[in-house]
Amino acid sequence: MDYTTLGRTGLKVSVAGLGCGGNSRIGLGAGRSMEEAAVVVRTAIDQGVTYIDTARNYGTEPAVGMAIKDVPRDAVVISTKSTIREQGERITAEQLVAHLDHSLTQLGTDYVDVYFLHGVPLADYEYARDEPAPAILKERDKGKFRHLGITEPAASDPEQSTMRRAVDDPQWDVAMLAFHMMHQTARTHIFPKTQAAGIGTALMYVVRNVFSRPGLLQETVCGLIESGALSPDGIDVDNPLGFLLHEGGADSIIDAAYRFGRHQPGADTVLFGTGNVDHLAANIESILRPPLPEADVSRLHDLFGALTGVGLDIPEHMRTP
Repeated sequence: MDYTTLGRTGLKVSVAGLGCGGNSRIGLGAGRSMEEAAVVVRTAIDQGVTYIDTARNYGTEPAVGMAIKDVPRDAVVISTKSTIREQGERITAEQLVAHLDHSLTQLGTDYVDVYFLHGVPLADYEYARDEPAPAILKERDKGKFRHLGITEPAASDPEQSTMRRAVDDPQWDVAMLAFHMMHQTARTHIFPKTQAAGIGTALMYVVRNVFSRPGLLQETVCGLIESGALSPDGIDVDNPLGFLLHEGGADSIIDAAYRFGRHQPGADTVLFGTGNVDHLAANIESILRPPLPEADVSRLHDLFGALTGVGLDIPEHMRTP
């Protein structure tokens, strides 16, 4: 495993971070038990993963708690999150503190390393920054967490308007944001500022359905060309990312996606999600591989660098009926 420092937090984290949400939710999304999900987490730790990310609304905090029960607490970096709305209403600062306390109970730990305000929309940003954030920072001073972070609502904020505001404010030590081969907005708008300010970054959405579901990439690219959002020049619509697969290049589109995210300047840790221990090993292997060839990265920039919001599908368990 390779390790890096999560911005100004000073936390040493694995460059491959286990994300316990998404569609897989470390196996719960496929009907696995909490105990089986805990095995996935523990397997990741045994393979050198030291950064584990969960959240109140993922339902995976108990599994993480089971997995870390016999692991020295300082051997892993744990983050969890709370939204600032419930049933459409903004929560109070007191409710947020209660959410933190409940998460600590679920995780079976006295503290988390990073506590995120989860999926904050731009309309709620000033409220989140000015009311719940100051209150929750008092809990940090009590030792309940070490660093405050913010995550964006990627699917509903493709322009990353929340994160563009947040990187200018000093409250946030860590930012979690969406970034992938066909959604590179952060490359120009976010990463230069996080690097300058020392804000740690955790990348989500690095691999999504657009890269993993058969036929969806071709369908998406054809739609983008038809809408005028993407030029057809230089694109094989039947195999839009096929140019990445060659000797000395990527082994698969998934492999390319992880390597593109991992080696993006400004990226600290890349989150991957799975409920399958074999997939877990393959994902880690890709994240640890060298950068894609420079020519391939330049072509990804040239072809898809102007796109915004492609492939930011909402996990199924978070969709409203």
